[in-house]
Amino acid sequence: MAQSYTVSDIQVLEGLDAVRKRPGMYIGSTGYRGLHQMLWEVVDNAIDEAANGYATKVDVCLYPDGSVSVEDNGRGIPVGIHPELKISGVELVFSKLHAGGKFNNENYAYSGGLHGVGASVVNALSTWLKVEICRDGYRHVQEFHSYEENGRIHAGQAKTPLQKMEKTDKHGSKITYMADPRVFDEVQVQFDRVSRRLRELAFLVKGVTITLTDLREAQPKKLEFCYLGGIVDFLIDMNTDRQALHPMPIHFSGEKNGILAEVTMQYVDTDKEYIYSYVNNIATGEGGTHETGFKIALTKVMNDYMKNVAAAVKEKLSFEGEDYREGLSAIISVKMKEVQFEGQTKTRLGNPEARVAVEAIVTEGLSQYLQNLNNTAVCTKIAEKAITAAKSRIAARKAKKIEREKSKADSAPLVGKLSSCTGKKPELNELFIVEGDSAGGNAKMGRDRRFQAILPLRGKPLNVEKKRIEQVLQNEEFRSIITALGAGFDKSFNIENIKYHKVIILADADQDGAHIRAILLTFFFRYFRQLIVDGHVFIAQPPLYSIRKGGKTVWAHTEKQLTEAKAQMGRGAEVKRYKGLGEMSKEQLWETTLDPNGRVLMQVTMEDAAACDHIVSTLMGDAVEPRKQYISEYANFNKQDKFAGNVL
Repeated sequence: MAQSYTVSDIQVLEGLDAVRKRPGMYIGSTGYRGLHQMLWEVVDNAIDEAANGYATKVDVCLYPDGSVSVEDNGRGIPVGIHPELKISGVELVFSKLHAGGKFNNENYAYSGGLHGVGASVVNALSTWLKVEICRDGYRHVQEFHSYEENGRIHAGQAKTPLQKMEKTDKHGSKITYMADPRVFDEVQVQFDRVSRRLRELAFLVKGVTITLTDLREAQPKKLEFCYLGGIVDFLIDMNTDRQALHPMPIHFSGEKNGILAEVTMQYVDTDKEYIYSYVNNIATGEGGTHETGFKIALTKVMNDYMKNVAAAVKEKLSFEGEDYREGLSAIISVKMKEVQFEGQTKTRLGNPEARVAVEAIVTEGLSQYLQNLNNTAVCTKIAEKAITAAKSRIAARKAKKIEREKSKADSAPLVGKLSSCTGKKPELNELFIVEGDSAGGNAKMGRDRRFQAILPLRGKPLNVEKKRIEQVLQNEEFRSIITALGAGFDKSFNIENIKYHKVIILADADQDGAHIRAILLTFFFRYFRQLIVDGHVFIAQPPLYSIRKGGKTVWAHTEKQLTEAKAQMGRGAEVKRYKGLGEMSKEQLWETTLDPNGRVLMQVTMEDAAACDHIVSTLMGDAVEPRKQYISEYANFNKQDKFAGNVL
């Protein structure tokens, strides 16, 4: 610990050194999320060219060495010499923070990305990066690299000035980079994650063709996405596994004060609502002002419409916003300048003017749809859906059924179930939801009761995807979880009141354990989504094997770790396979799974709410055929090593 603090202690991080010093400030983390954020920054730049009408194709390629390329047929990054800095536009974009063509709104009307930071951040966090620009009749090339000298990393340094190569009729930019293994835990991006994002972008940017090629396996894979129907096709695709009340979605768009909004809506036969929003093609999983404007307009327009619906007038029904959103599936896509996202990861829109614009556009567009006599059949179904929802809500409120169950869930005694902790600081406290009484008993005895609480599950909880809210609240296991969290439920949930900032699912590493994890994650996703968004949900990773020899024990979570441990221990090592948590003693459970200094937890995150919703609906919903198709397409039954996590 330094005893003095003088001017000589102040460091000046020049150029891209600041990015290497604190990568999490720019890309969120150095794990899988940050690795893929690197790719999204390059992809977003290419998509901005397409979204603004300058490109029709974007090609992404994954190479065997872990490098990635993104190519578009847009205008190409300017190659001329900057009048003040005396370096090329390419070198400026990739070597200087806050340098780019997206600040004055003249080159790009609307753009995603980190506005002048994305390209340089990718360069700073790569071992090497190569830029190829086809523009002004020639191909231009420049290479950058990060190297170590005298114990210091020099990030994103140009190897040579921009070089003018052969003549060409092509135009556009191609960026190839290799994420630096000195920065990231892993440098191999995930094909499925990338394909989902590119597919989503193809929906959001109508008509652009996006390809993904994976050259990392013996049999290369190639996917191509292009959707002429845009977000209408997107919504139809989302609702494939749901029963739509009307086959064609409602669709309208408009402009207000320089803000463009496009909305598509479709009602489905369920009691849940599914609203997905985007700003400049960036998913806003936590919503924001644009979603608020949509909901206000929907309630206002529908209230006016229902005044002329005979069934509603006859029964003197009074409607609330939630009545119109029951069974509603909607996509809101906004294009605007000077976007103000709340948080670096861009999950919530903060611009107040977006609420005003979206409210006006939705009010006009939805009103026109409802007044069009050609839409009478669809409007009747929407009205009937709202009337049914209002009747159910009013009946439930009168009977106090749901409210009584919620109150019971919040205040019910947990004697003999929850072993709470003594700590009074929620930010330090952990709740382990444990499969089975045997493992629960060991966990109770092996935990640190100062900050660790244990809640054993007795039996398998319901699959909430197939149940109404009343049935969920009648389930004893779910009531126990709601009570333990102490922060309400569903719409009454207030994350500020949670008693534990780590909610950890601890289940066996077998099929039943996997099923319980899936059920609990579905429960949290549907009714406590903010827990996942804010990073409070974790999955414990107990080891599968112990390897003992001569008084020394090594734990292995995967087959690969087992092989390495056996080789390290040598002949005569005793290997034990743990089939369940109940086979571990309290001491072993503490050492391997409960002790914060040695355990491994997998944090549950949600990067794409729409993709998550689609997967949950497919795997946990009523429709059998889509689930069979998904499993057939994506399941890898030969893969042994499926462990991945972060030490927390």
